Amino acid sequence: MSKEFQLLKSIFSWLRRTWLNIQLCLPHFNIVRSGGIIVTTYSVSFPGSILERGFWLYVWRVQTANGEELLYVGRTGDNSSPHATAPYTRMGQHLNFMENQNALRRQLANRGIVAEHCLNFELISHGPIYPEIERNEGDIPAVLMARHTPVRNLVGAMEKALADGLRDAGYDVMNTVSWKHGYDPDVWAMVRSAFTAHFPKLAGQK
Repeated sequence: MSKEFQLLKSIFSWLRRTWLNIQLCLPHFNIVRSGGIIVTTYSVSFPGSILERGFWLYVWRVQTANGEELLYVGRTGDNSSPHATAPYTRMGQHLNFMENQNALRRQLANRGIVAEHCLNFELISHGPIYPEIERNEGDIPAVLMARHTPVRNLVGAMEKALADGLRDAGYDVMNTVSWKHGYDPDVWAMVRSAFTAHFPKLAGQK
């Protein structure tokens, strides 16, 4: 089976299960070979709603070159600043070459996997679970952090619950989330239900 056919098969599978209409369209078939390199045109589309700032949870689903499925669980809502960005922002950050941002690339590298060699990346996002905190004129950073931190702690706790739940369900989750705070059980139930639609084995987890 050729590498090109494997790639097309992977993309078809992703298009069937994509969420929030984030789509990596099939490459156009105007492939040009230049010096042995395949040059292809790709198209990526996504809804404007994924640009909305706030506190989100998300899971990267990565299909490696050998067909292995790996997951990475994350959230928006900074630890060191009172900002909560959109999951769209994380798409570029997680796969760039800045060591303070590219957690997904580093997790892959820790397993000897080159990101550019993977067959498929899928970002499954849920949110905004909570809106980004309001900013009033004259607010100092300490005041903003006092508003931001309790919400961040709730989402961080659900990030841990999601990562642990997926791992306990048998999925290969690359990262470990450490968090000591609690979450709202009613909100977590809705979040878990949303992700269960994409990870069915999560249904048996609390």
